[in-house]
Amino acid sequence: MHKDLLIEVGVEELPAIPFLKELPNIPEKWETVLKNHHLASDFRFYYTPRRIVFYHEKFPEKQPDRSEAFYGAPVDIAFKEGEPTPAALGFARKCGVDISEIGRAEKGGKEVLYYEKRIPGRPSKALLGEMVETFLQSLNFGKTMRWGNRKESFIRPIRWFVCMLGQENVNALIYGVPAARETHLHRTRGFAPVRFDNAQSYFRLLEEGGVILDPDRRREKILSQFEKIEAEEGLTIQRDAALLEEVVAITEYPNALAGSFDTHFLTLPPEVIITSMKEHQRYFPLFEGECLSNRFIVVSNALTEDFSKIVAGNEKVLRPRLSDALFFYENDLKKGLDNEGLKKITFMQGLGSIYDKSKREAVIAEYLDAKYQLSQSPDLLLRTVMLSKADLLTDMVYEFTELQGLMGYYYAKAAGEPEDLCIALKEQYLPTGEESALPSTDFSAVVAMSVKLDTLLALFSIGQIPTGTKDPFGLRRAVVGIVKIVQDRGFAFDIRKDLSALAAYYEGIDLKKLEAFFIERLTHHLGANPSVISAVLESGERDINEITKKTEALSQIVESPDFKEIATTFKRVANIVRDIDLNAGLEVEKSLLTEPAEKRLYEAFLEKEAAHYNTYSEKLHALFALKPQIDDFFDHVMVNVEDARLRTNRKNLIASIYKAFRDIAELKEVTL
Repeated sequence: MHKDLLIEVGVEELPAIPFLKELPNIPEKWETVLKNHHLASDFRFYYTPRRIVFYHEKFPEKQPDRSEAFYGAPVDIAFKEGEPTPAALGFARKCGVDISEIGRAEKGGKEVLYYEKRIPGRPSKALLGEMVETFLQSLNFGKTMRWGNRKESFIRPIRWFVCMLGQENVNALIYGVPAARETHLHRTRGFAPVRFDNAQSYFRLLEEGGVILDPDRRREKILSQFEKIEAEEGLTIQRDAALLEEVVAITEYPNALAGSFDTHFLTLPPEVIITSMKEHQRYFPLFEGECLSNRFIVVSNALTEDFSKIVAGNEKVLRPRLSDALFFYENDLKKGLDNEGLKKITFMQGLGSIYDKSKREAVIAEYLDAKYQLSQSPDLLLRTVMLSKADLLTDMVYEFTELQGLMGYYYAKAAGEPEDLCIALKEQYLPTGEESALPSTDFSAVVAMSVKLDTLLALFSIGQIPTGTKDPFGLRRAVVGIVKIVQDRGFAFDIRKDLSALAAYYEGIDLKKLEAFFIERLTHHLGANPSVISAVLESGERDINEITKKTEALSQIVESPDFKEIATTFKRVANIVRDIDLNAGLEVEKSLLTEPAEKRLYEAFLEKEAAHYNTYSEKLHALFALKPQIDDFFDHVMVNVEDARLRTNRKNLIASIYKAFRDIAELKEVTL
């Protein structure tokens, strides 16, 4: 038998950011609780800032009956001369029955004690309170709080609890709050609890009481209002996905409203205005073409016919924030960029100040500039690196730390600095994430690489190496950033040689650990079959772009449906040459090729070797195309003949072919 089940956990306003981080896990965790209690069933999950809701249209009234098998000691140990031993008696006690009820079964080829226990299913209503509390305790929001005299903690105090199975209010208790047929409507409609009879009346009551329970409907309502405002205003709303989800999470009945601010604030960099509106007020900016307008969108949670006071109130709140920002900006412009103050700001214990970090970055930039021969003015590159962190001393970055680098760009531009310098300051931290843009010029790329390489090398020099999942200083992210930049700009960067050369400027770096760490992140970033990447690395390749190209080329072949058949042939080749030094001279004397099959293989190989290939993929396909000749060779030619010269010549032929592969990858490393 099934009935519908309604669960509502009512709380004080949930903080959006920690709640949204845990949100993807919430349905999964409830599903886990259901499975663990043998009550799995379909459900719908809803939330507002004041409630977490689960609704099951068909929920089992009781657990299914089930059986549990118990296996004991082997019979020859459990009984001696027909009498039960302590092992048998202990097993019977464990099963909760008399020894006479214990049966026998075969397990692992032996006859052992066996008992099948029948476990009747318990009524669901007897379990629901425990299940909900277990679920709530499984949620991870970071910081939690206690209230009243409760020992338990949760993200916010729990104020009411609904647990209805069909028409029945389940006698359950969570965090000291008993289940009741009462919920709360939108605060504008009152603060007193409101009674209801069943799930259908609950949903109807909330809808009429100003609560849109479904977050998808709230999102759709906001986006629909956005489109209407855009049509009316002739402007475009910047749809920030993260901000939209936050607004959905903090409203029960959202209404998008347009407000404005004084146009003289538009003298600020647009990013400053947008950051101030988003971070502090959760406003959406509007654009007129490519330019930021003096309009914004606030999503209200109020229920009213007249929103004018709400708009006016938000405009009033925004004005002093923008006034402060304008004051910071103008004050910073007067002072200009100066890095002297960085000498007083510690980067990290054991690594000196941020000024010291800039000097190390300058050394790296100089090395990269010489390697790539990019800069017409090395002095400009060094000046750029030394000024790159100067905006950390500005009032604006002190207020909005997320604008570091970007404000350096604006202040440098205002001071008339060269364009390369300005852009490099803005792009020095790129990439900042999976979908982030990359530095737009080679000049900026070198500056951005220098930032990341110093962070990596400096932290390794003091033993701050990430372990497990912990990476407090973002070293894994730094490596991926370097890899992405190198791939994007086509820079040559040898993981072994270049890291070794740069590590000479630091003390105490374990180069083997550093290289292994770098390769581990590169492998993860490439996302290919790990054995394919290992095969490429076994060839001795350490240049990032060459590793990437070789991995892509080999992966295409390995993922093809006929690779297993191809691999069999070339694994045989690998076995024959395993004791041969492929770096030694592998001379093949044509005069010693006596069998037609080895002659055909030799001629085919020479043809492949002489050809020009534009890509590794072309070369690999050409070499793998030797499979018929190699198979023919193995079918008709004896390699390990008594004649030493013939034997060596034939091995050298096979080894030469394998060496051509090994210049790209060590095929024997590949596994499927």
